[in-house]
Amino acid sequence: MQLTTYIADLLYRYECVIIPGFGAFLTRYKSAHIDDSTNNFNPPSKIVSFNKQLQANDGLFANYVASVEKCSYETALQKVRNFTAEISKELSEGKTIVFKNIGEFSLNNEKSIQFEPLHQQNYSTSSFGLSSFVSPKINREVYKETVEALEEKAPIIFTPKRREAKPYLKYAAIAVIALSAIGFGSLKFYESQVQQFNIAERQKANSLVENQIQEATFVIENPLPVLSLQLPKHTGMYHIVAGAYRMEENADKKVEQLRTKGFSPLKMEPTQYGLHQVLYASFEDRMEALKKLREIQKTENADAWLLVQDIQ
Repeated sequence: MQLTTYIADLLYRYECVIIPGFGAFLTRYKSAHIDDSTNNFNPPSKIVSFNKQLQANDGLFANYVASVEKCSYETALQKVRNFTAEISKELSEGKTIVFKNIGEFSLNNEKSIQFEPLHQQNYSTSSFGLSSFVSPKINREVYKETVEALEEKAPIIFTPKRREAKPYLKYAAIAVIALSAIGFGSLKFYESQVQQFNIAERQKANSLVENQIQEATFVIENPLPVLSLQLPKHTGMYHIVAGAYRMEENADKKVEQLRTKGFSPLKMEPTQYGLHQVLYASFEDRMEALKKLREIQKTENADAWLLVQDIQ
């Protein structure tokens, strides 16, 4: 099943991958941890789970299939439908379905779908190249006892004779401290004089500039009219796509059509496959984008889909 490879590709990039008519794969971040019983060090990872309740098409999976296999969105969506129908049939026959690098599906006695993820697969890109390893436990008490034994055998003793051997060093140190204090006081006095001079010169410069500003007069006889432009803003990573067109003229017609209906459409730059995508609107929040998508699918365009991409 080639489509399972596409699901695995998307799990590296997104936290939710919906398979229309089947369910959604969700990823949850898990920080690095240590297994105390085995001394096993595990890197940060993404835990994969499955939710059958999320089946509404958000366009992500079908759009990715269309881009990889270089086919239309409608053709890709039909492939997805055939894929989910085949899986549902095999599950109803009691078979266990294995998704490569993801996990396996089966039905329990109540005919409910059970999903067992593959724990060896890590979908966290920040942990690429990191693997689990076992490190022996460090016994620090042994080294502490060794150091204490060495201290007992070779104690360090300071005798009064060593401290009184060179008394002239004490007077030399006092002289150095006195000279340092004198030099520091002179330096502070010099810095004070420089600071006062700088303040006086700055006041003179500010006064001169203020006088010149008061004397200057600017007159514009024929000011230009104010030009006001209102351009549609499309920000965020979630975009509702009205259609993807190979001919740019068709994309321009779609943009004019949406403007007459009160939308603020945006024609994106051509994709790597030469398709011109036209957007209804863009959103920062995923749930808000899905809500607007369902509204447009019911009232405007049943084939509208959601594009998750940064277009800044």
